[in-house]
Amino acid sequence: MRYRIIITFFVLLFASTIQAQNERKDIRKGNKAFRQQNYVQAEVDYRKATAKNGRNPQAIYNLGCAFMAQQKDSSAVVQFENASKIETNPKRKAMAFHNIGVICQKKQLFSEAIEAYKESLRNNPSDNETRYNLELCKRQLKNQNNNNNNDKNQQNKNDKNKDNKNKEQQKKDQQDDKDKQQNNQQQSKEQMSKDNAEQLLNAAMQKEKETQDRLKKAMRQSSTRKLERNW
Repeated sequence: MRYRIIITFFVLLFASTIQAQNERKDIRKGNKAFRQQNYVQAEVDYRKATAKNGRNPQAIYNLGCAFMAQQKDSSAVVQFENASKIETNPKRKAMAFHNIGVICQKKQLFSEAIEAYKESLRNNPSDNETRYNLELCKRQLKNQNNNNNNDKNQQNKNDKNKDNKNKEQQKKDQQDDKDKQQNNQQQSKEQMSKDNAEQLLNAAMQKEKETQDRLKKAMRQSSTRKLERNW
């Protein structure tokens, strides 16, 4: 029984060694493709390595680099985060956080980038590139906040100007309505005056006509009487 256990142990150890060798072979192939800027092939090779060992931080980190080179930033961040959780070497862990910071900074996610750079420096305080990126990112965040405040102030100013314009327009509309109403009233009065004048004129003409009719009638009667006298 003991002999069989020992044999089984060596068989498992041999299988594990073969798998590890194949895994490293895939990583080396991926590295070669990556150096040749064949990032798609590099991704394929690194995926093969992670499929054989999902706990290999080197394969996971390299897969993140292949994603990053293809601008698959979201997938790259996931791989770097996974690698940072598994990696025990502080400098390699710092590289994963550094790359997360670079991606976030490119996306103008400055707060997230700052935290990633800080974590990178905790693991590798001597990384001057990360320290430079951190300071640059802090300035970019400050400028972003200032721009946001300026935009907010400008928006408030625009809103205030808009309100003032609306109030002025409202006053103008009210004045226009008032002027229009007064104009209508004036026109109505003028129309009434015109109508009254026409009525008075018509009445005067009618009266004049009646007077002339009476005068003509009186003259006819006077002429008749004169004729009668002659006879």
